[in-house]
Amino acid sequence: MKSSFYMPTKVIIGENCIEANSHLLQGMGTKALIVTGRRSAKLNGSERDVEAALRKEQIDYVRFDQIEENPSLETVEKARDFGKSAGVDFVIGIGGGSPIDAAKAIAVMLKHTKLTGDTLIGKSLDAVPVVAVPTTAGTGTEVTQYAIVTDHKAQTKKNIGHTVFPHIAFLDAKYMMDMPSDITIQTAVDALSHLVESYLNVRSNPMSEVFVEKGLAYWGECVDNLLGGFFTYQSRKDLMMASMYGGMAIAQTGTSLPHGMGYALTYHKGVPHGLANGTLYVEYLRCFKDQAKVQKLHKLIGVKSHEELEKILTALCFTNIQVTESELKQYTEEMCANKAKLQNHPEVIGFEEVYKIYAGSLLLVKDI
Repeated sequence: MKSSFYMPTKVIIGENCIEANSHLLQGMGTKALIVTGRRSAKLNGSERDVEAALRKEQIDYVRFDQIEENPSLETVEKARDFGKSAGVDFVIGIGGGSPIDAAKAIAVMLKHTKLTGDTLIGKSLDAVPVVAVPTTAGTGTEVTQYAIVTDHKAQTKKNIGHTVFPHIAFLDAKYMMDMPSDITIQTAVDALSHLVESYLNVRSNPMSEVFVEKGLAYWGECVDNLLGGFFTYQSRKDLMMASMYGGMAIAQTGTSLPHGMGYALTYHKGVPHGLANGTLYVEYLRCFKDQAKVQKLHKLIGVKSHEELEKILTALCFTNIQVTESELKQYTEEMCANKAKLQNHPEVIGFEEVYKIYAGSLLLVKDI
């Protein structure tokens, strides 16, 4: 048996955990760049709490609040230039996956100031310290080394390639209480996809599967909430934990086919990331020739059968994403060129299998 485990992020969990642990920010630097989107961090109180903690610790800060959904390399470079001119020496990402992933990319560019958006994506560069404050429960990016950005020139989303674990992650479910139902469901499906793709992965190991099993149990506690579209404080906490465990799992194994395949749906069709993954899931799970581990998933989640799990996935991810034959072939070819995702799948898979997953999941229309 061979496995390894690396998780350098200090995770603080609980209501008002930023206020109670503001002293931890003292070790990060002397001036922070707060990275957020335009509205949600202001509305849910997370930005206010972070700024209050910084003032309490007498740490200066500036704010960049122009991160879009699926942040582009151009936005990341713009934020780096702003932070550099302000003299910041660490970054605090507040929000969902987009602001926190952007914060990681910005942190690399602040450490290596000659980088541009065109030269950012690569390997093995370090970064200034990053603090993560997640306000959605899906990406788990607060405990992973990955940062996904949009490369408009390549017309896809990419991992920047550098290992950037946040130094500290503050997890407080109160920031998620007013999150809209549709976003809650989409991000919850993203968390599920991390857990499942880590489990059904050539790099799955005893340590990663501990995180997967714990995360799936938390996720399973929320099935009725997700199907009904109602969420209590407890279900918000459970989804937050499922997301965190999903992040810890993929930090060890990486993701697999649905993530790679979903990028095309997000970039070309504007489908939110979690929904793009989830739309493919019934066909993805059916594509396995060896169904042994697939058939264990429903037990780990706590539903009666695999057929019931498929019904849950279909209900949560119902969509009519229209594609043409030429688009199906384009997406399949792009996925088959993504060797990293293909290599994580535990069985040999090629054009025919990938095409079948897309075709069975999407609505085929005639080419114009």
